[in-house]
Amino acid sequence: MKAATRSGTGYLTAALLVGAITLVGYRLLHLNATTMALAFLLGVLGISASWGLRQAVFMSLISTLAFNYYFLPPIRTFTIADPQNWIALFAFLVTALTVSELSARARRGARSAIERRQELERLYAFSQLLLSSDNPAELLNLIPRYIVDSFGIRSAAISLSTRGDIYRSGPTIDGLESRDLQLVCVRGEPRIDPDRQLAFMPLHMGTRVVGCMGVAGSALSRQTLEAIGSLIAISIERAGAVEKLSRAEAARESEQLRSVLLDSVTHEFRSPLTAIKASVTSLLGSPNRSPDGNSPRHSDEEQHELLTIINEESDRLNRLIGEAAEMAQLDANKVEFRFASAPINFPVAEALDELKQLLVHHPVEVRIPAGIPNAHMDSDHIKEVMVHLIENAAKYSPAGAPIRITAEAKDNNQMLTISIADRGPGIDDFEQSLVFEKFYRGRNQRVQVHGTGMGLAICKAIVEAHGGHLGVTSQLGHGSVFYFSLPVG
Repeated sequence: MKAATRSGTGYLTAALLVGAITLVGYRLLHLNATTMALAFLLGVLGISASWGLRQAVFMSLISTLAFNYYFLPPIRTFTIADPQNWIALFAFLVTALTVSELSARARRGARSAIERRQELERLYAFSQLLLSSDNPAELLNLIPRYIVDSFGIRSAAISLSTRGDIYRSGPTIDGLESRDLQLVCVRGEPRIDPDRQLAFMPLHMGTRVVGCMGVAGSALSRQTLEAIGSLIAISIERAGAVEKLSRAEAARESEQLRSVLLDSVTHEFRSPLTAIKASVTSLLGSPNRSPDGNSPRHSDEEQHELLTIINEESDRLNRLIGEAAEMAQLDANKVEFRFASAPINFPVAEALDELKQLLVHHPVEVRIPAGIPNAHMDSDHIKEVMVHLIENAAKYSPAGAPIRITAEAKDNNQMLTISIADRGPGIDDFEQSLVFEKFYRGRNQRVQVHGTGMGLAICKAIVEAHGGHLGVTSQLGHGSVFYFSLPVG
């Protein structure tokens, strides 16, 4: 109905335009035949560009009649006295029809170019949507909806040769039957039903058919449907390849992590076990008396020293096992935190009290201003963070080097930042991000200082669980400052 109304409006506009040109040329300006012919041709050209070929042909015919009646002698009759005027009238009609055809052809070409551009824009937007997911299962569920949203069709469905499921854009089948999709998958040939506005396109990946696409309510060209099918096939293959690559990379990293873990754990566990074994063997291998029966093989002082070694190395071994277990629990999110508002002074004081034997040769300066707001934290776990950081500062600093602990409120009193500064050897720039990774230890300190490389990783996991951030600033030869933030509570 709308098309018929628009067409009728075009015919009426053409007739009115002929009347207006005739009135102006004949009544008002009294133009000659040549000028009026050009004016009529311009009018035909405008109608052709605005409305189409049929309206332009209609105007060409009525323009020819008006030109003959009003501008070719004898005036106001359809009789032509001069034979040359027959040639002029025929030339005018042919020119008008030719102009109409050329203008309509140009108009169709412009419309076609606009449609192709719009289709290309839709295909580009569609290809960008296909890149939004690398998970094949998720992508298959999203593709039908992407097709509907991008190309304005009623519904869409996807079927793969390797899967029995049908992925649809909505709950209705809408003529996209499973058997039709599977049949096109098997045959590998498209099937288009313009009467029912149904189209089934195989998804080609080279010469191989990986599935089938069905669309309903489609006015898309076959070329566009083939392009959509190719994009879908490529995206599915890409998602599958990315998934396989991710699995292979995860397996490789898992193997590498296992190797690093075994190497680190083996090395760190072997040292205390070797010391314990050597001490126990020395104690068990010596009788109470020397061969002459006069003096014990080991003095009481020597036995006490060996037993002390056994005790210290047992504690070290127990700590290594505890850190590994805690890191595993943190990674699995199985650690329960008890958050409460508390002063930061408490975990700092408890950590210093626990490490007082280690800090005998390191003066500690604590600068926590009075009135600093409380932190929203689990005090026990933050104390553990402080223990790790202060212990590292003591282990990596030379004897007598001071350790400074400060706290300040930042970000408009929204976050509390705690810093631990040492006078150690410092950390290279490229290592500053690596020191927080599990099992990583500074390349220059691996032999000099014992450790598993899990302490900072544990600290990072705890701080991030509080909604904070753990970082470091360092300069070689001038020490390091480890800092972490906690929300004010």
